[in-house]
Amino acid sequence: MRKALTLTAAAAALALMTFGSAMAQDVPAQGASPRIDAIRKAGELRVGVLANLPWLVENTSGTGEAWSGPAWDLAKEYARRLNVTLKPVPVSHETKVPVLASNQVDMTISPLAETAERLKVVDFVIYSNTSVCMFGLASNKKFAGVTSVDQLNSPDFTIAYYTGGGEEGWVKERFPKANLRGVTGSGTAPVEEIMAKRADAAPINRVPWVGMNKKLKGLAVLPKENNCQDSKEKANPVGLAVDKNQTAYLDWLRAVAKDMQPKLQAAEQKIAEGL
Repeated sequence: MRKALTLTAAAAALALMTFGSAMAQDVPAQGASPRIDAIRKAGELRVGVLANLPWLVENTSGTGEAWSGPAWDLAKEYARRLNVTLKPVPVSHETKVPVLASNQVDMTISPLAETAERLKVVDFVIYSNTSVCMFGLASNKKFAGVTSVDQLNSPDFTIAYYTGGGEEGWVKERFPKANLRGVTGSGTAPVEEIMAKRADAAPINRVPWVGMNKKLKGLAVLPKENNCQDSKEKANPVGLAVDKNQTAYLDWLRAVAKDMQPKLQAAEQKIAEGL
């Protein structure tokens, strides 16, 4: 009898959690969110767009859908649930945040990394992240012999990085004991330094690592798990942004994004593998 009551209570709790999740995804009622009321009245959801792979991809071929990627998939789902048209509004790196306060868009879906400075002026709906991997030659016994990024912080290792690049400051802080080799250049990573054996390791964003690893054979990566896609090194949350002080709107956007998370992750992975 006691076991039956326990099972019944557990089932009721699960049902309540499921119901609560479904309620969170329901579009706020008229009057609950001025932003949603305005979107419905206009009949369109205005989204700021600027390509940023693998989250938002622009198709310039002239045929097919103009935009794709997890950011676009999420925006389409918002528009579907609101029963409005999705309207892309081109933005630049300089305007993608200011357009929110000036009410030129309802959200910026051009992917943005969440930072303390940006959080002062916008709120985020996080659905992904950016982070760094450390790669080297699989045939390099020193690199192949370590099991964690921490072990690279040693005088035994030479680490290459692009001077002026996004990882320069992080490399200097993360590996103060290693021999650091700053080089000039552009691209995703100083792979030439690794291939020429002038360095044992180099940083690369986790996203382009997937494509580079497919094209260049003989490389290895840290962290090893899940091909470094779960790396927490130099990690920053990534998502879309909305103007501040829109609680009901923001809560609903986040609930829908949470519901779509598996689909968004799959779309991101598919694009990353094709880079």
